[in-house]
Amino acid sequence: MFRSLGRQRLIFRARIASCVKAGSIDIAIRLFDEMTESNCRVFSIDYNRFIGVLVKQSRFDLAEHCYRSMIPRGYSLHSFTYSRFIAGLCQVKNFGLIEKLFEDIYRLGYVPDIWAYNLYLNLLCRENRIDEGLRVLQDMDERGRAPNVVSYTIVISGLCQKRRYEAAVEMWHSMIRKGLTPDVKACRALVLGLCDADKVDLAYELTIGTMKGKIEFNHSIYNALISGFCRIGRIDKAQAIKLYMKRNGCEPDLVTYNIMLNYCCSKLLLEEAEKLMKNMQRNGIIPDAFSYNQLLKGLCLAKQLEKAYSLLVNTMEPKGYADIVSYNTIMRAQCRTGQTRKAYRLFEETGRKGIVPDVVSFTILIKSFLREGNPSMAKKLLDQMTGTGISPDRVLYTTIVDHLCKVGKIEIAHGVFKEMLQNCFVPDVIAYNALISGFCTSFRVDEAMHLYEDMQTRDLHPDEFSYKLIIGGLIRENKLTIACRIWDQMMEKGFTLDRDVSETLIEAIQKMGRPINIK
Repeated sequence: MFRSLGRQRLIFRARIASCVKAGSIDIAIRLFDEMTESNCRVFSIDYNRFIGVLVKQSRFDLAEHCYRSMIPRGYSLHSFTYSRFIAGLCQVKNFGLIEKLFEDIYRLGYVPDIWAYNLYLNLLCRENRIDEGLRVLQDMDERGRAPNVVSYTIVISGLCQKRRYEAAVEMWHSMIRKGLTPDVKACRALVLGLCDADKVDLAYELTIGTMKGKIEFNHSIYNALISGFCRIGRIDKAQAIKLYMKRNGCEPDLVTYNIMLNYCCSKLLLEEAEKLMKNMQRNGIIPDAFSYNQLLKGLCLAKQLEKAYSLLVNTMEPKGYADIVSYNTIMRAQCRTGQTRKAYRLFEETGRKGIVPDVVSFTILIKSFLREGNPSMAKKLLDQMTGTGISPDRVLYTTIVDHLCKVGKIEIAHGVFKEMLQNCFVPDVIAYNALISGFCTSFRVDEAMHLYEDMQTRDLHPDEFSYKLIIGGLIRENKLTIACRIWDQMMEKGFTLDRDVSETLIEAIQKMGRPINIK
């Protein structure tokens, strides 16, 4: 009898394995169910193998069902299977089941493998659950699964993303105190995070300053530091790092030169920019579209528009580097200098050359035509834009709402505002202020108040201008009690009211014979 059941179990196992190998997972699932319901004894190893198969096939619902059914029967998973299961669940962000698996594995006295921990840490940090990540990191240490460099790198990057830079630096020091040497990825995570907060000197000190000779730094680290120093105006330091990386066998690459080009062109150091272009070509590095677009941007900022156009058509187009970004750069510069018609001709030129305009192209021209008092051309461009399947973005919607309010077309502006919401664009404070201003000017302060309340329900914070608009509108309509309440809210946020407006409000309250309570 027992031999017969043993043979039956072996047959089930062989058939399940054969189905898995052939990719017939649904048949394998049915066979496993038959096996567990038969008289032959099933062992923990059967559940471990089968749950491993389900996880590998991303059949997580079935894996969970199988897992929950095995526990009451006294079976358990091995540490490796738990690790695989946790790693798989990280793909689908099933936090509830992951937490249960951790509870169960700890109760059995096991500890997940380091790679499962790291995948979970990465998920927590990606999902902005950094404090839970810190608890997991501490848990690893306490349970004897010491975090490795990858663990610390994940957490340091997560802390930087949450702008918790002091904690990130402390984590860096903690890693080193535990005898771990940061690798290139760890350095890159710290450098990118600190440079993003303009803490470039600290990033340099903690990496190149202290890890020199221990790590072979790569382009990504050097370039992040060079970019950071350029952004804070320390070009001397950026150039020093460029020389340093070259001395240490890491030749500046295209990204390095493009960072420097961006700085020179933004600061109108056009001669330096042209020298850089020549220098990079002497060193065998071919400038790309980004390089030329930076030079184009610099010429436009310097209002050398003829030279910019010449660069576009005589150099960039033959090389295949002229794109819609290039045309937008020149059109924006032309519109800023009052050459809207010229910009429009350039816009038409893109169509003839097969370069497809984007939402930025239309926004530049529509905004300029509206500013010049030519709404018919703006409407023509808007119709052309929607006709080609390009939807307005938040910037364009805001531009149109603001203009319509300024010319007194409040109803149309409100319609555009509603359309913006219908198209799933959450208006920013600027768009709200434009419409609030329009309503207040038109003695429709109740509607302005509705917008004021609506923006707060969308987690948008009114700025100083929002408060002044609302209070001014309420004073004009003699709604002084509400005006005082909004004034209180304004002061609680740390904003102050213009002297003229505050005096007008106080005078109006005094005329009504009401007590004044100014915080």
